[in-house]
Amino acid sequence: QVQVVESGGGSVQAGGSLRLSCAASGRTFSNYAMGWFRQAPGKEREFVATISRSGGITDYADSVKGRFTISRDSAKNTVYLQMNSLKPEDTAVYYCAARQAASIDRTTIGYAYWGQGTQVTVSS
Repeated sequence: QVQVVESGGGSVQAGGSLRLSCAASGRTFSNYAMGWFRQAPGKEREFVATISRSGGITDYADSVKGRFTISRDSAKNTVYLQMNSLKPEDTAVYYCAARQAASIDRTTIGYAYWGQGTQVTVSS
């Protein structure tokens, strides 16, 4: 199985930027499509972005489209989430997830491997 560890969270003012990283280990990184999800207090975990194992296909939640960019670096076994123009409603714990498939998926059930999460706080 693959292990994933997130980093890069923190506190930022509205309009600022953060880049989250997700380091994968344990299995061949290129076998896994990857996703980012987030969970705010009192809310369900929701889809943010996903990238195919080749990196050629990406998908985003409407709420982050045009502001967030997902990418992957196979040489570093790492997936990134560049977050720009952050809003207070982006405040949440952000989770990285992996699925052993070529295709992308927006659902939490589609991912078998999850990290512990990293907190992102955006103040107004």
